[in-house]
Amino acid sequence: MGINFCTNTANIWQIVGYVLLIFKIVIPILLIIFGILDLGKAVIASKEDEIKKATGSLVRRAIAAVVIFLLPTIVSFLIGIVGGFKGTEAEKDYNVCRKCITNPNTGCPDASRIWNAEK
Repeated sequence: MGINFCTNTANIWQIVGYVLLIFKIVIPILLIIFGILDLGKAVIASKEDEIKKATGSLVRRAIAAVVIFLLPTIVSFLIGIVGGFKGTEAEKDYNVCRKCITNPNTGCPDASRIWNAEK
């Protein structure tokens, strides 16, 4: 594990970026859909207790969906605060990982090419 870890494993980080992108979109949508379905079943059943339970469940699922959607942004922000290696070779390598994960469509290949060109 050297200074070129992210550059050497850029393809893996790009796959991780695609997986996170899919999860970031699909999981919140599924949580909200399932919450709406539960609430719809409770309303059709016309039972007050079930409606209250389903409403609470929908609210919790909506909050979870928002948290899951924002989690990559929060983690990226926290990692950016740490950044104690500014101006070093490690920073360039870290930027390759960060770009591959946060922008797998265009950021990853550009980042690894830039890193290899600077060597």
